[in-house]
Amino acid sequence: MADFARSAHPGVQAQLDRLSKLSPAGDRLGLERIAVVLDRLGRPQDRLPPVFHVAGTNGKGSTVAFLRAALEASGHTVHAFTSPHLVRFNERIRIAGRLIDDEKLAGLLGEVLDAGAGVEPSFFEVATAAAILAFARTPADACILEVGLGGRLDATNVVERPLVTGISDLALDHQHFLGRRLIDIAGEKAGIAKRGVPLVTQNYAPRIARKVGEHAAAIGAPWLARGTAWDTRTDRGQLHYRDVGGELELPLPNLEGMHQARNASLAVAMLRHQRELSVSPDAMARGLESAHWPGRLQLLKPGPFASRLPGRRVWVDGGHNRGASLAIAEQMADRAPFDLIFALMRTRRVSDVLGPLAPLVRKAHTIPLPGHPHHDPRDIAMLAQNRVGPRECYPAFTLDQAMNRLAKDPLGRPDVLIFGSLYMAGEVLAANEEIPT
Repeated sequence: MADFARSAHPGVQAQLDRLSKLSPAGDRLGLERIAVVLDRLGRPQDRLPPVFHVAGTNGKGSTVAFLRAALEASGHTVHAFTSPHLVRFNERIRIAGRLIDDEKLAGLLGEVLDAGAGVEPSFFEVATAAAILAFARTPADACILEVGLGGRLDATNVVERPLVTGISDLALDHQHFLGRRLIDIAGEKAGIAKRGVPLVTQNYAPRIARKVGEHAAAIGAPWLARGTAWDTRTDRGQLHYRDVGGELELPLPNLEGMHQARNASLAVAMLRHQRELSVSPDAMARGLESAHWPGRLQLLKPGPFASRLPGRRVWVDGGHNRGASLAIAEQMADRAPFDLIFALMRTRRVSDVLGPLAPLVRKAHTIPLPGHPHHDPRDIAMLAQNRVGPRECYPAFTLDQAMNRLAKDPLGRPDVLIFGSLYMAGEVLAANEEIPT
C-alpha cells in the first residue's frame, strides 16, 4: 500500500515529493535495493551502536517503547527507528532520544534519494536508509530497529550482527506478502535471526514454535523462548519475571491493556539476554512505568477533538488485525457497552477486525480513510448489520460527521473507541493536538 507522507516543512516536503515520483508506490520486500543504496553511502549499517532488532505482528512497537524507556532510565543514549508514523514522518527516526529535526531529515532524505538513483527504492527502504545513516553519524549507546514488514526480507535486516533479536506476538497479517498460513508468517519473522545472536521470543503454539526453533537452529542462533528460557506472570499488580539468572518483581507497565504486560516481558527478556549494556532492575521498573507509545489504546487528553464529547472518555487504537482486536476487546470489556468509530483498509477482512469487538458495542459509526484504499463505510455497516454485528451500525462520510452524531446522541454517555487504522489514529491525535514527541 502507498505510505507517502506530508510535511509542513518545505524542505522535507520537497524530498517526499521527489520520493513519490521516483519510487513505485506500495510495499516491496527484498534486500537488494537497500543494500545497493547503503553501499553507495559507505555501508553505515556497519557503524551502528549495539542493535536491538524487533519483529512480530502485534506488540513490536510497544516492545521497542519499553526497551527504549528502560535503556534511557539506565542513562544510555538510544537511537530508535519505528514505523509507521502517526502524524509526522519525523516520528520514525529518533536520534539519541530526540525526534529528528526537519532540516536534518530533509538533508538525509536527499542524500538517500541521490544514492538511490536508478535503483527505485521503496518508501520504507528510503526511510530505513535515512535512519541508519543518521544513527551511524551520531554517537549513542544503543540502537533499536523495528521491522516494518515480515523480517527476512525487510529493509532493516541489512544489519548483519545485532546485539539481540526479538519476536513479539504473531498473527495473520499481510498474507499477500508473508504467506497465507501463520506458520509461513512465523518463518518470515524468524528470518531476523543471526548466527550466535540471541533470538528472544514469545511463546507460540507448538507447530509455530517448532518452525521458529528450526529456523534458529539452522542459522545457529540461540533460541530463548518464553515458557522455557524465561517466563513471566502477573499477580497483585506486579510483573514477576524469571530466567536462569534469577527472578525480578517489576511493576505492571503504564501502557493500557494487559497485553502490554506481554510486550513489556519480551523487552525485559531481551535486555536480560544481552551482555554489552548494563540495565538494572530498577531501570527496567522505571522504564515499564514511563514508556509511552501513542495510538495504542490511548485515552485522549482534554483537547479540541475530545472536548466535542463532554463527559465521555475517548480511546484511540490503531489496531487493524484480529489479534489486535481480540486484545482490545479483552481490555475494553469492562467499559462495555461503548460506542465505536471504525475504519479499515481494504486489505483487511472486516469480520476479523470488527467481529471480536461487536458484542461490546452499543452503536458503531463507520468512516472512510481518505487517501488510502479502504472498505466503503456503507459496506462495513451492511455487513455488520447482517452478519458481524453490532446491529446499530451507521456509515458516515467523515470522522467529523461521526463525531457530530455521537455528540447529538441523547442516550447516555458511554466511552468511545476509535479503532481499525493507524492512519485514523494519527488523524485523531492531530485533531486533538496530541502530536507525538
